[in-house]
Amino acid sequence: MTSFSGESRTVRRSTAATIDGAPLTMIVALAAVVAVLSLIPFSAVLGIGGSFPLSQAVYPLVGWLLGPVAGALAAGVGAVVGLFVAPHTAGSLPWMRFLAAALSSFAAGTLTVEKPRRRWWLPVAALMTAVWLLYARQAMVNGIALSLVLLGSFIDWSALLLYILPTRVWIGRALRAEAWPRVAFGLFFGTWVAAGLSHLLATTAYYLLYNWPAEVWWTLVPVMPVEHLFRAGVGAALGVGVLRGMRALGLWSRLTEKGSGEA
Repeated sequence: MTSFSGESRTVRRSTAATIDGAPLTMIVALAAVVAVLSLIPFSAVLGIGGSFPLSQAVYPLVGWLLGPVAGALAAGVGAVVGLFVAPHTAGSLPWMRFLAAALSSFAAGTLTVEKPRRRWWLPVAALMTAVWLLYARQAMVNGIALSLVLLGSFIDWSALLLYILPTRVWIGRALRAEAWPRVAFGLFFGTWVAAGLSHLLATTAYYLLYNWPAEVWWTLVPVMPVEHLFRAGVGAALGVGVLRGMRALGLWSRLTEKGSGEA
């Protein structure tokens, strides 16, 4: 007689609608949060006018809570709704708000995905490397020195490096830690990385459109890192509060049951 053995599995039946494993109700709720936070501007866009919405600080958190696919959908939909309820933070390229929001949440989600998806970060890294090279090349064609390009795009290339290097794995592990200081560390640097990648995408699009001169570059050099520090700090503060509540309600498993995130 032949006997069969294998890994023990648990089957749960759920009648709730889901997208990529995330409950539709949570997707809608977090999209609404993104839309509401779009009402709050936190910084002016130097060189082209307009302002950034506070919702940028929570795009990564949405990706961690829902996963890369559902997170990108929730953040993107919330950003689109935000264009209508908060046109004062829409910017001069409204369509870019959707792309940047979706990218930020998707990239954040790849930091904590389970093993079958642990290489999803590779196409993101390849795409954003190409985008940064395009950005830098266009700037130098316009007569901007490489040293100034590196200073002016510090947020962008630092986020890209942290995403490509093993720091990606360290951030993912910190997000799943039990100790809150480690979780806050993961939230801060995870927001720096994910929001930095979306910043790179949006900034490249704006630069290709406006080609701002060296004077504007020098103005941006000291300002943009401070803005991004604030963005990452808000993301970490809000994230700790949300995750504390999830742990109290027994919903912490969305992050802690993920794989190691190793490449």
